[in-house]
Amino acid sequence: MVVEKQAVAEISDAEWEVMRAVWTLGAVTSRKLIDVLAEKMGWKAATTKTLIGRLVKKGALNATRNGRAFTYTPLVEEQQAMDYATTTLFDHLCRMRSGQALSHLLAHVTLSQGDIQLLQQQLAEKAKTAPEHVMCNCVPGECHCN
Repeated sequence: MVVEKQAVAEISDAEWEVMRAVWTLGAVTSRKLIDVLAEKMGWKAATTKTLIGRLVKKGALNATRNGRAFTYTPLVEEQQAMDYATTTLFDHLCRMRSGQALSHLLAHVTLSQGDIQLLQQQLAEKAKTAPEHVMCNCVPGECHCN
C-alpha cells in the first residue's frame, strides 16, 4: 500500500480520529464507525458520515457497498501516514530548532523500552556523522534563530 501524499497532507484532526478507528478495526461498516466514534468522541452520526465522505473523496478510505450498507477500508497504511505527516511537519520547521522540537516530543510521549533502545541506536549512529551546527533554512539573510 502506497501513501497517497495528497490524502495524508489534507487530513484534518477530526479525520485522523476516523482513520485511527478504521486502522484499528480494519474493514468496518459505517454503522460500527458511527457507534465507535459516538462513544469515543461524542459525535453525532451526521458528523461521522461527513468525515467518512471527505476521507473517501481524498483517497484515504475505500468504500465498498454491501447491500444498503458500506464497508470502509484504509487506502493508506497507518505507519506510512504517520511517517509522512511527521516528516512534512518537520519540513516546515526551522532546522536549527528541530532538535528542540524532538526533545519536547520525547518528553511528552510514552515510549516502550524497545522504542527507547531503537532511538538510542539511531542517535548513536547519527552522532558519527552529525555536523557541529545545523544550518538555518528560514528566510535567507534574516535568520534570528540563534
